[in-house]
Amino acid sequence: MIRLAWLAAVLSGGSWAASQPLTGADSDYDALLAMTAGARVVMLGEATHGSREFYRERVRITRRLIEEQGFDAVVLEAPWEPVRRVDAYVRGVGRDADAAAALAGFIRFPRWTWRNSEVRGFVEELRVLNQTPARRGSPVRLYGMDVYSVPESADAVVYHLARRSIAAAAAARQRYLCFNDFLAEPSLYGREAEAGRTRSCAAGAAAQLAEMEPAPTDEDDFAAWQSARTVSAGESYYRALYRLGPPSWNLREQHMADTIVQLLERLGPQGRVVVWGHNLHQGDARATSQADAGELSLGQMMRQRYGEAALLVGFSTYRGRVRAAPDWGAPDRVWRLRPALRGSWEQRLHGSGPPAALWLFRGDPALAAAFAERRMQRAVGVIYLPHDERGNHYYYAALSGQFDAVIHIDVTRALDSLR
Repeated sequence: MIRLAWLAAVLSGGSWAASQPLTGADSDYDALLAMTAGARVVMLGEATHGSREFYRERVRITRRLIEEQGFDAVVLEAPWEPVRRVDAYVRGVGRDADAAAALAGFIRFPRWTWRNSEVRGFVEELRVLNQTPARRGSPVRLYGMDVYSVPESADAVVYHLARRSIAAAAAARQRYLCFNDFLAEPSLYGREAEAGRTRSCAAGAAAQLAEMEPAPTDEDDFAAWQSARTVSAGESYYRALYRLGPPSWNLREQHMADTIVQLLERLGPQGRVVVWGHNLHQGDARATSQADAGELSLGQMMRQRYGEAALLVGFSTYRGRVRAAPDWGAPDRVWRLRPALRGSWEQRLHGSGPPAALWLFRGDPALAAAFAERRMQRAVGVIYLPHDERGNHYYYAALSGQFDAVIHIDVTRALDSLR
């Protein structure tokens, strides 16, 4: 019935004709790729961290961006060090036997966001692609940009320095000792440091980074420098978590934005990256209630720096199943994702187009105006609290200001998890 109603709307010239149905055909994203022709940064979002279809559609788009437009790298909302291991595998220089083994470096909560069959399949695809003659000299790279790998990044800095100077490695190890009591859960360092119950690592982490500045050109030196950046940013972020206000969020966003900028500078003037992350990061916060709370977003900073060369793509779903946890660090499971609230963007998209559709706002002033009002929008991260969805998972957004395009999948399924 939904498809018949959509067809009737299209034939009658109704508003549904503005959306483009996603049928699984190779041509589904032709119009979106026409928009990315001049882009340096393509931001691909997700409305939850646990919906299978979001990952699958990002893979479909990313594959075409790489193969047809020559994009150089994929940057993930994931920690720097674990992604380095996966990057080594896709380039054929790692020690892991397969993608599942390479993904085993994601040892911290929430593991399922990257240790799942959708990412595993994509990683294997990239490895095969990098073995083709066209890519042997310039392999597609994978990078992480998040702050959640402080212990692993500290170890990487010490290991790197030890190959060059025992004294320098010893100094770095001493500066990072204050993290040692928090290896199992690094965020607890911030709580204890802010309460004065443990020695702060702030000065040591900052001094180590300063000693390794500026950003080096050598590949190994750059990776170690980025690890030192992650330690310093992560240390500040964990302490800021236990203060009032938005600084912890903004510290994280700024670190991720700076990482993308550094990667693009390394890739050169023609360098191009695809970025995977949650809608809350990928969209422009200025068009949402995030800005009312003083929060920045990665998508906002990419627009401010790169203008039209940054394309922001959001994702949406009305109902289905989702993998999430009931609390930070708790075991994940599959939940029923409730139908979106009345008056939300998800509810409007549910009733305004085919079950899977692409909405393109950039370049269509009439459509952008129709989606420019502020409505509720759902955001589910790694925690899902269905008993109070309104209070925990909704914020306000002007959809066409937040994103250049939106992909709506009416019913989504839960990600699996590679244990």
